[in-house]
Amino acid sequence: MFKECLKFGVYPFIIDEYHRPYYIRGLSEWDNEKGFLLDTCRSAQDVFMTYMNYFGISRVNTDSPFPE
Repeated sequence: MFKECLKFGVYPFIIDEYHRPYYIRGLSEWDNEKGFLLDTCRSAQDVFMTYMNYFGISRVNTDSPFPE
């Protein structure tokens, strides 16, 4: 997933220990409620964006890879 995010010019994300339980819940509930997983990935993406900004790394495309 990380590589594909980079390939398509969107901020990647890493599921850390904080996000892990929410990610697992999102995967298990995907058929019933897609919002759990999407929100978890967006949150992890925000964390990664903060790291990139801290190190002065930017990119051109700022569209979210996730549907609203």
